[in-house]
Amino acid sequence: MKNILAALIGVTVVVGLASCATTKDWAATGGSRSDGTIKLSYQYGMFESPKVSEQQAVELATSKCVAWGYSGAQAFGGELKTCNAYNGYGSCVSWLVTAEYQCLGGPGK
Repeated sequence: MKNILAALIGVTVVVGLASCATTKDWAATGGSRSDGTIKLSYQYGMFESPKVSEQQAVELATSKCVAWGYSGAQAFGGELKTCNAYNGYGSCVSWLVTAEYQCLGGPGK
C-alpha cells in the first residue's frame, strides 16, 4: 500500500510539473507590406499552460511595421487558436495561436 501511494504521489508531481505555466514569445509568421498587416504566432503543447506578453507582441509588430515605413501597429481581429498535431486517439497535442496586427500610418508618412 505504501508503494502504491508513493507511486501515485510521484505521478501527480510529474503531471503537475509538466502542466506548469510556460512563457512563450510571439514570432512574426507572415504579413503584407502593401496591406499593412503583420501575423504573429506562438505554439504550445498539450501539457503546457502558455503565458504570453501582449507588450512583446505589440513591440514586435511595431518593429516590423516601422521597418516597412509605417509609424506603429495595433492588434486587430483577435487571436485564432488551431490544432496542428493530434495523437493516435484524436486529441490535440499541439496548438498554434496566431494574432494579426494592423500597421498604423501610411508607409513613408
